[in-house]
Amino acid sequence: MDAEEIAAGRARWQARYDAARKRDADFTTLSGMPVEPVYGPPPGTDVPGFDRIGWPGEFPFTRGLYPTGYRGRTWTIRQFAGFGNAKQTNERYKLILGAGGGGLSVAFDMPTLMGRDSDEEQSLGEVGHCGVAIDSAADMDVLFDGIDLGAVTTSMTISGPAVPVFCMYLVAAERQGAQLSTLDGTLQTDIFKEYIAQKEWLFDPQPHLRLIGDLMEFCAREIPRYKPLSVSGYHIREAGSTAAQELAYTLADGFGYVELGLSRGLDVNTFAPGLSFFFDSHVDFFEEIAKFRAARRIWARWLRDVYGATDERALWLRFHTQTAGVSLTAQQPVNNVVRTAVEALAAVLGGTNSLHTNALDETLALPTDESAEIALRTQQVLMEETGVTNVADPLGGSWYVEALTDAIEAEAEQIFERIRELGSDGTITAGILRGIEDGWFTAAIADSAFTYQRALEKGEKKIVGVNVHTGTVAKELEILRISHEVEIEQKALLGRRRAARDQAAVDAALKRMIEVARTSENMIPAMLDAVRAEATLGEICGVLKDEWGVYREPARF
Repeated sequence: MDAEEIAAGRARWQARYDAARKRDADFTTLSGMPVEPVYGPPPGTDVPGFDRIGWPGEFPFTRGLYPTGYRGRTWTIRQFAGFGNAKQTNERYKLILGAGGGGLSVAFDMPTLMGRDSDEEQSLGEVGHCGVAIDSAADMDVLFDGIDLGAVTTSMTISGPAVPVFCMYLVAAERQGAQLSTLDGTLQTDIFKEYIAQKEWLFDPQPHLRLIGDLMEFCAREIPRYKPLSVSGYHIREAGSTAAQELAYTLADGFGYVELGLSRGLDVNTFAPGLSFFFDSHVDFFEEIAKFRAARRIWARWLRDVYGATDERALWLRFHTQTAGVSLTAQQPVNNVVRTAVEALAAVLGGTNSLHTNALDETLALPTDESAEIALRTQQVLMEETGVTNVADPLGGSWYVEALTDAIEAEAEQIFERIRELGSDGTITAGILRGIEDGWFTAAIADSAFTYQRALEKGEKKIVGVNVHTGTVAKELEILRISHEVEIEQKALLGRRRAARDQAAVDAALKRMIEVARTSENMIPAMLDAVRAEATLGEICGVLKDEWGVYREPARF
């Protein structure tokens, strides 16, 4: 790109920056030196390929979605939390919000993630242990008691039974008196990544996609600010993928959901802004920054050139980041504070829109109040003390970062081409479904995980406290333990609620929901009626399993 074109781009950026709202804050260094909101090539300089880098708030959004960067708005501190029962988790949420958290992110226990009630045989020993137990809308009422759902953005990390759990959230908001059309938050819902990495599915892919399509239609029509799909790369990376695989598989899943929306007759300019993403931030600092920058650029180009989006907001890749759980070590766990800080800084320098920082003890148990506070304060130190919010994309133009961004993008494009080849019709969706059926994704992730583990065991890759610098004077940590009483009490509570409800109304609502499932009608209104009648998660998912069957992963050797 020649100097004249670069100067024209800077002028466009300046006009947008001047017109945008900025925070009332001190944008100087610690020593008081003023800094510019963005930096670029010196005037009069030709920079080949600068159109791939560009300016913040301008296509291809390599340098961020907004001309102001974090000068306009800092990232949302959204700490992921959930344990025990709804009352215990509600207390943790109030602690997080009271300490300066900007939004809530709900972690569910394993029975809930699998669409089961707490009193089912398969739930034994798991209730409340890796997240909060939610059996019905009544639990949602308790979970958000005293928290205004109309004023707090809420993210929910759940995919298989995401739609009925979302309906419970809506009913809880209704009971608070909230206007549903104003709700804001994110539901994970991403079922592709379950077949690829996490394996928390209920049905075959097609019924899941039918529910996701219904949800996309419902939210576009009724709750325009709510994001019904958070396409998740986090679990793909945690399963052992490389950074490029995480990026490519995640964006491919996103393209699949775009194709789903288009197949429903939805306008890409209307539904694409409701898609968001969820990435892992691992410990390789520069690789992660490059990954995030490449992700924005790829998404913008594909949405414009492949899927025909014309609205700028449809080209925006908005993403939440969580620091890498898989990087945490049980050995010398206090070192995890350092790892988390580095990973959080990479996410911020990559332009994340919201962020969760893991606690130092999460490799051993759910976080204690103290370790959760340290994780929260890690973000606040970055935000308030380091100056990283002063300049948009401060590493933009770095020879290393730009080369790494290009390299990760090129590898991702090769993977997209391979996924298209897997399908019978050239669509990304067909390729994903074939890749799931053939085990192509899981095999590729397994190979990457094996390669890294072998390098670790040879000492070629190092982890402090694990295969290098193993001596320590640290004492054993006090960890949070979930009492078995939680499960006993939750089961008893569920029994009392079942006895007190109108069983005939529940039966009628579930029957109506299945009748709708056999048509092309949107299932969300009928499911909401079942939730309002206090049908449980296990009952709703159970009748759908009876109708659609249960997915069984093919055996592979």
